[in-house]
Amino acid sequence: MTTTLKPEKPQDVLDVVAWAASEHKPLEIVGGGTKSGVGRAVQAEYTLDLSGLTGISLYEPQELVLTAAAGTPLAEIREALAENGQELAFEPPDLSRFFGLEDDAKPTIGGMIAANQSGPRRIRAGAARDHFLGLRMVTGRGQAIFSGGRVIKNVTGYDLCKGLAGSWGTLGVFTEVTLKVLPAGEAASTVLIFGLDGETAATAMSAALGSTAEISAAAHILPAAAARSKTTLVKNSGTSVTAIRIEGFPTSVKARLSTLETLLETHGELSVIKEEASCALWIEIRDGSLLPPLPRPPKKGKGMAKPADETVIWRISTTPTAGHRVVEAVSTEMGADAIYDWGGGLIWLVQPLMGNGNAAAIRTVLETTGGHATLYRGPQSLRAAIDVFQPQPGPLAALTRRLKAAFDPHGVLNPNRMYGGV
Repeated sequence: MTTTLKPEKPQDVLDVVAWAASEHKPLEIVGGGTKSGVGRAVQAEYTLDLSGLTGISLYEPQELVLTAAAGTPLAEIREALAENGQELAFEPPDLSRFFGLEDDAKPTIGGMIAANQSGPRRIRAGAARDHFLGLRMVTGRGQAIFSGGRVIKNVTGYDLCKGLAGSWGTLGVFTEVTLKVLPAGEAASTVLIFGLDGETAATAMSAALGSTAEISAAAHILPAAAARSKTTLVKNSGTSVTAIRIEGFPTSVKARLSTLETLLETHGELSVIKEEASCALWIEIRDGSLLPPLPRPPKKGKGMAKPADETVIWRISTTPTAGHRVVEAVSTEMGADAIYDWGGGLIWLVQPLMGNGNAAAIRTVLETTGGHATLYRGPQSLRAAIDVFQPQPGPLAALTRRLKAAFDPHGVLNPNRMYGGV
């Protein structure tokens, strides 16, 4: 049985990790628990729950900077920023529904940075790590450290913030993070193109991204995923939908929208959705709501087993113009449902659960196109049997092991979650 330790202040985190290091007791690190399904299951007797570390300690709208405890819910951060017309420009997702979690599951700001998760605006605003200015954390040695600060150009030597974003809690336990924030767009419009195949959609998105229309997001949605949308034009299309978004000042959006429509009119039938409808669609794309939902656990007292998930979902990053080739190459026998985000450079690939989840076929294709693949959803037995994260080449794997040895020599922080021995 796992024992949960829930610190209420940073000193408690330091004490717990120092004890774990001295006793060589592995810890599973969680915030809101909304990403626990990614990676190998952590075999640990103790869970370090950071959801008790909450609160925004500094927010200076004029300076475009915010500092918050690592367990602060992402929704609380968004609400505070919205009151001042600001946002996290990299558009972090909330994947709780994607993982079939209860409605009260809350992704945290620390967990989002630990996973380096970015949404559709990644193609324009950059990744989460690009907005990560400073941190306070506890290493696996039981040492409290801080790095960075409250301004963008503050790095001398190694930029720990960028290095630790995406480490999935294997190198340190965040207790506080500082982020750059930006003004939110006042208006938004999305151009929809219906019925394009993958190659034509890639051409259309590339043309839009290379134009003067200043696109903030571009995605291609296959028919099965489109049918799950609550946006009427998308849901009732009965075909694939290519979506291209423009944001900014109202007069600017209007002018750029005209440019974009003229550019894309030769690609097929167009429609435009604005403001609330546009926002709703991109939240669906951002949060994985157009992908098959994971069966939710039965309500308490019902005495029924949770239904098995019959699909695997891969998160594949590749060259935008090659995304459709990756999907076509691995779906010949098994079929596929997919969403292409980031102009085609990010693929959410859904396939039936068979064998090794098509891991070998996907990674063989990526040897030609370039990129990497992460199994984002699949049964624990599959996650234990295959490389969930993209296997690293020898020199990079050696560097990863050395970093682990430097930050967490006793292997107590999320051991083996990303790679064996790390």
